[in-house]
Amino acid sequence: MAKKSKLTQVAVKIGAAMGRADRKAHQIARAGVLAKKELADISKQVDALKRQLQKTTKRLKRALA
Repeated sequence: MAKKSKLTQVAVKIGAAMGRADRKAHQIARAGVLAKKELADISKQVDALKRQLQKTTKRLKRALA
């Protein structure tokens, strides 16, 4: 079997490095999307708690008046 040339060996190393970098970029992008969804969910929960607090405050003021 013929020995691989240096050019082929370097090309394989470059291709492998590009593949690893591409995979890592996709992982980071996926994590970013997930974080964005989680932030939106937390924001909705905070809004619901604000509304609940306003209602409770209103009831308490009426009860104390």
